[in-house]
Amino acid sequence: MTATTHTFERLMKAAEDRIRSDGYHAMSFRDLAEDLGIKSSSVHYYFRRKEDLAVALVGRYSEAFFDELEKRSTGKEPGKKRLKAICDLYRVAYSQNERVCLCGVLGAEKSGLPVEVSKAVGQFLGKNIDWVLAALPQNSSKKSRQAEAERIISSLQGALILAKNLSGIEVFDRVVDDLLDHI
Repeated sequence: MTATTHTFERLMKAAEDRIRSDGYHAMSFRDLAEDLGIKSSSVHYYFRRKEDLAVALVGRYSEAFFDELEKRSTGKEPGKKRLKAICDLYRVAYSQNERVCLCGVLGAEKSGLPVEVSKAVGQFLGKNIDWVLAALPQNSSKKSRQAEAERIISSLQGALILAKNLSGIEVFDRVVDDLLDHI
């Protein structure tokens, strides 16, 4: 790994940690530079604007999320077992330093986000919904299944927020158990 690659990886991790902890607007290039022990101009070497960094971060997060989801689910298991894979992956997102999903944090800040960042977040969430939709049993209408997929993703995102602000991972686990019981 070259020094440039190493710095880039550290920058991406620091940016993700800051956003997942404090939100988009609380992160600055100056803070990231301080976290990494580099000059602010070095952050600008990789990203001209803060929104460029955020879009790259969402893309990276999304790719890693869906790569891991594919490892956990072949798509051939029954719907409930396949849905458990996405629930487990959301749980992992929380387990990393008791933080909510990167795109959940950014989605909550939608009204103040640059359009490109908001669009990238919407694509991530839309892909989550599509993945769940494909996993749901085909025994009801497309409209009903769409609503169910949206309910599942919104419940997972909300359960992460509750876990962070209330009693910890136990609240998330109760929500997941209830979701899976009703599939």
